[in-house]
Order: sequence, then structure tokens, then C-alpha cells
Amino acid sequence: MSIEMLNERVMTDLAYLAYGGADWVSPRKHPDGHVYDAVIVGGGQSGLGLAFGLLRERISNILVIDENPEGFEGPWDTYARMMTLRTPKHLISVDLGVPSLTFRSWWEAQFGQEGWEALDKIPRGDWMNYLRWYRKALKLPVVNEVKLKLIEPAADGIHKLHIEGARAKVGELRARKIVLATGIQGGGEWYVPPMIKEKLTRQFYAHTSERIDFNRLKGKRVAVLGGGASAFDNANFALSEGVAEAHVFVRRKELPRVNPIRQMESSGMIERYPALSDADKYAVMSHFFAFNQPPTNDTFARAAERSGFRLHLGSSWLDVEARGDQAVVTTGKGSFEFDFLIISTGLVSDPALRPELRLLESDIVRWSDRYTAPAELANPLLDAHPYLTPGFAFTGRNEEGERRLHGLFAFNYSVMVSCGLSASAISGMRFAVPRLAAAIADQLFMDDREAILSGFFAYDEPEFVGEWNPADRGRKDSKSVTG
Repeated sequence: MSIEMLNERVMTDLAYLAYGGADWVSPRKHPDGHVYDAVIVGGGQSGLGLAFGLLRERISNILVIDENPEGFEGPWDTYARMMTLRTPKHLISVDLGVPSLTFRSWWEAQFGQEGWEALDKIPRGDWMNYLRWYRKALKLPVVNEVKLKLIEPAADGIHKLHIEGARAKVGELRARKIVLATGIQGGGEWYVPPMIKEKLTRQFYAHTSERIDFNRLKGKRVAVLGGGASAFDNANFALSEGVAEAHVFVRRKELPRVNPIRQMESSGMIERYPALSDADKYAVMSHFFAFNQPPTNDTFARAAERSGFRLHLGSSWLDVEARGDQAVVTTGKGSFEFDFLIISTGLVSDPALRPELRLLESDIVRWSDRYTAPAELANPLLDAHPYLTPGFAFTGRNEEGERRLHGLFAFNYSVMVSCGLSASAISGMRFAVPRLAAAIADQLFMDDREAILSGFFAYDEPEFVGEWNPADRGRKDSKSVTG
């Protein structure tokens, strides 16, 4: 099979599913321009999957915007530095259960079934190429190089999005529903310890989420702060790009060995997580954050085989300072000099950190507002997450807050405590995207409830056209009474 043949198969499969039927949502009008039923902010895997989900719900008056150039949405061809995905290759995701849209179908169209059997993990670049194909095959309405700057709530239920970018310059969009499908950092910001920001200029360090010029680091000594999978991805990548030494500093005395996601994928935890009580949700995420994801065995093995790899366990950074052209790192086990520091310390989720939410963040309920965790579990990082409905909608502190937030949904890393591994893990997409699409459709339906019910009760279009005349009984030319 070729990609061209696969594209035809996709269209056939979707036709069998009656995909693309007439919209049921009545259009809204606004004197200042078009009103979308939904605008999805973010054209990565989450935004693309949701666009398909809404189209399957017969909601086509939608738009996806992304600040990046076409084909470079999300992390895969920008700052992600792992060689392969950590997700098992067989798990389905944004295909939403359509076999011809799976990664496996895309892979076998090029490399055959034997190629699939030989594949261990999905190469990072191939996953991005799959997403590029997915977008084109489904003809999804994505506009690139458009950045959301601010969401302005409106009393008429139509939000205003202030945007700018190469395609939009400065402008506005209007939408009844807005979904922030803005990736890992979209619910807050990447975290760099204050000590580093206060004592070093940017010439000495970068967060793993940023572009790093590894050409200028060839032959240099680099330190990586962090013990998660991303830290080892970056160390391995740096060494492959010619860095002389990559030192990974880990606070723990032992590397984590357990990946809780593997258990969640097989236990029903991912798909059924929203049914848990608040106490259970908090306990699950507290446990999850304590373990996080260890490096994959192959990533660690590749790094460990390189002569320039160094691992420092039980080595928290106590101090940093610039000394000439070197960054000096002090730990409990001594001081070390490096040419550059790579910070792999994750992120913080909090609506107050998002500039596009600055008119709304004070209305948003956090977990700390709804649940008080036991002392042994309490974690301010979890407490700052937004408290969302099972359908990913923000909740307001009062009636006015609910009104202002109505129509606003999160589908980024900040949903984890409320909705589990959904937008934050490929393995959760299969379950989360239909749930979110249904929640948006439900809200649109209930917003228009009065008009829809009025139309239902007034509906009088005849369907049955048969006539009954006893005198015609037995005549060959009589009309059927069954219509």
C-alpha cells in the first residue's frame, strides 16, 4: 500500500461512518465579524485530535490556530530531544478508533507489515510526520503563525480572542467556545530554580524546552539538572551532537525505576480517572508526581555507553555562580565547572502564569479552593492546578465567574489533577478527546436549548404520505398504506 492508497482508504472509512454530515449548531451572528462555534488554540496532536472529534460531532464551524510555522507544531521537531517516543507503539491515540487513521496504518503504508513488526518504539521524527499527514488527510482547518495574546470574555456568550502573528498581524477572533490545547507548558510555565535565574545570565543556561545551539557546545562540558526522562534525553542528545562531557545531576540517591503510566494504561485508570473522588484524584497525582517517568532503558544505555557521560546521584545544586566564562555548580559532593547548563526541572501549572488568561484567572477555581489534602500528601504544585469539570471546563468562584468562564476549556498539562493523563500523554488521547468533544457539543446544545426545543415542538413536516381507502382494497393499482 502507498500513502495515496491509504488516503483513499481513510475517506472510504469515514464515509462508512457518515462523517461530514450537516451541522446541527445554528450559526451566531455578530456585528464585528464571524463567530466560530469553537476555536482551538494549539495545532499539535491535542488540537488536531480535537478538531477531528468536533467534526465527528457535526460541528464544523471551527478553527485551529497555532503560533508556529506549519509542520512545527508541538515539541517533536522543536525542543523534544528523545530518539523515540516512550509510549508503546501499539496504543492508539488521535485516530479515535478509525483503523486507517492509526500510526500503524501510516507506517505500514510505507514499510509494510514486516516493517511494523520490526519497529520497537516510534521514532520521534516519524511521529511528527504522522501528525503532518493526519492533518492533511483530514483537511483540518488549521491556521499557523497566529498567536493568542488575550481572551476577553463577553456578556453575550461570545468570547473575543486578541491575536497577532505573521498571518494575523494584530486582530481579533470571536468564538462561543475556546479550547486551550496548548501543550505541556500551556497551563503555566517552565520552571527554572530562582537561584539560577538570579545568579547567572542567559549565556550560561537554557531550559530543556528552549532551542539550544549545540554546535557552539561541541567539545564543551555541559551539566544537566534533573532526574526525569527529559534530563537523560538531553544528555544523550548533547553527547550525540559532539559535547565532550554531559553531567546529569539528580537530587535522589537512586534513579526512579517504576513508570506509573504503564500501570495506568492497563488498569483502566486513564479512561476511568474522572470517576474518582477528589481525594482519590489528589492521592493518585501526588503518587504520580513522586515517581514521574524514569528514563527509558535504551536512552540510558546509549548515554551510559558514551565516554563523556557522568551521573551524579544525591547531588542537589546548593549554589551556582559565574566565574569568567564558566558556570560553577556547588553540590554537597563538591564544586564543578561547566561551559553550559541545561535545566530539566519541569514546569509549574497555574492559570495566573498565563498572559492570555489575565482577565479571567481570578475567576478560576483552583484545587486549593475545593480540596484540602492530608498533610502527608499536600503539595502546592498540585493545589495550584485549575479545578475542572470532567468535561475539561473551567469552573468559576461564583455565579459571575461561571458566566465569564462559560465556554472556556483546558486541554493541556494543567488538566492532570482534574482529568488525569489526557492531554498530557499520548496514551490518554483516545479517551479524552471524545469526552472533550462531547462536552463542548453538550454545552452548545444546552446554550441553544430553548431554540432547539421550540423547533422540535413546532416541527410539522409530513413524512408519511400513504392514504387509506377501503374501496381500493385488492386493486393492483391501489396506493400502499405503508407509505
